[in-house]
Amino acid sequence: MGVRVAVIYYSATGNVHQLAQAVTEGAAARNADVRLRRVPELAPDSAIDANPAWRAHTDAIKNEVPEATHEDLEWATAYAFGTPTRFGNVAAQLKQFIDSTGGLWQAGVFHNKPTTSFTSAMNRHGGQESTLLALNNVFYHWGSILVPPGYTDPLVYAAGGNPYGTSWPSGGGEGPDAATLEAARYQGRHLADIADRLRG
Repeated sequence: MGVRVAVIYYSATGNVHQLAQAVTEGAAARNADVRLRRVPELAPDSAIDANPAWRAHTDAIKNEVPEATHEDLEWATAYAFGTPTRFGNVAAQLKQFIDSTGGLWQAGVFHNKPTTSFTSAMNRHGGQESTLLALNNVFYHWGSILVPPGYTDPLVYAAGGNPYGTSWPSGGGEGPDAATLEAARYQGRHLADIADRLRG
């Protein structure tokens, strides 16, 4: 059995979605079997409709990316989780999905599985690092093995130098630049490489 990576994320306007796609591409480049999955939307239509970019992204991916399930978590031998920054913390949509995994945690599904995380915020100092640290708290409880990119490749420096995980400051709403997407691909490759080493 080869490496199986579940890339599970929430994205409102599409920035984290683009990072998730890049992580997926990176892991697949190492011949990992990869599932790209989004968690369910919790926000009401009134909130989504108030932001044209949110509505456009929601409509664009609803038939493109399957929703994450517990079976995806059981199937995978490695995980990559992505979330927008919400006040320096994990978005409610991803947190709700994670909060539903108690039974899997008790069964030991997550033990010793390599896991990495990535994020996006509007501002460069908008809580990206604290969001990744908060998300990583889950993985300590799961007994997973954290696989941050660290400063292990020049691509990390070129994308702003976040050792915790790839992050993108969207500023005026623009999507991740080429350097950031390359860093996300590297993060996917790095995760798959570590997962392959761990399986022996």
